[in-house]
Amino acid sequence: MTPDNTAVRTALWRALHLLVDAPPPVLRDEIGLALAAPDPDWRRRPDMDPEGTRRTRASIVGRARFLDDLVAERAAAGVDQYVVLGAGLDTFVQRNPEIAARTTVFEIDQPETQQWKRRRLVELGYGVPDRLRLVPVDFEADDSWRDRLLDNGFDPRRPAVVSSTGVSMYLTRTAIAAMLRQIASLAPGSTLAMTFLLPMDHLDPELRREFEPAVRGARAAGTPFISFFTPEEIVRLARESGFRTAEVVSGTDLADRYFTGRADGLAPLRGEEFLLATT
Repeated sequence: MTPDNTAVRTALWRALHLLVDAPPPVLRDEIGLALAAPDPDWRRRPDMDPEGTRRTRASIVGRARFLDDLVAERAAAGVDQYVVLGAGLDTFVQRNPEIAARTTVFEIDQPETQQWKRRRLVELGYGVPDRLRLVPVDFEADDSWRDRLLDNGFDPRRPAVVSSTGVSMYLTRTAIAAMLRQIASLAPGSTLAMTFLLPMDHLDPELRREFEPAVRGARAAGTPFISFFTPEEIVRLARESGFRTAEVVSGTDLADRYFTGRADGLAPLRGEEFLLATT
């Protein structure tokens, strides 16, 4: 029983950031590497090439840092529920013990991944505290993540933060719209942060050349990107789904926020943006 390859690769990129990029780190996460427990020569993998993965690696740590800051901000305002859709090897709880102590975190993923992660957390000594709910959802069997949330103690009367990163590009527009409607029905004051990809023809030639390897790699892995949105399209879809407010946090915004003035010039890959919407 092993986690999804994409989840492992993401955790290893977060670890690689600490090993090869100049300080200060945008995100400090050694725990994902411990969870994944890769082979000793994992850094020799083609998808771990420090230079070839530089922009993608920056995108991964930038979006994780953005979510950390968002959850901390909402927790300070009294929001004490955090839902991670497609959690993979997410380590928010282990990296942020003070916030996690007053926030119930619901990590949603496939049953096999959740069983594996539960075992690894116990083996590493972190355990699974009561405020961490590993919620198994069989998406292939059309299982309802909303129902499984309620089964695991989610309170629909209280607001929550919901995150979904690196997922929407693999879903059809119909599935994305259905997910947005479900999240928009949460209690007033809830916040969604979801990444989405810009259409290739909306990128200038230089950015398109940078982004094309990621598209080819996803296709070669058997998980092609199938959904792309312009900022106007995703905002319109969010508003039509019932969100009270919707805006886009661009890759440029993240670069300005977390990567300005770095000695190594590290910057995220453009083309992936955040939808930030509230109920």
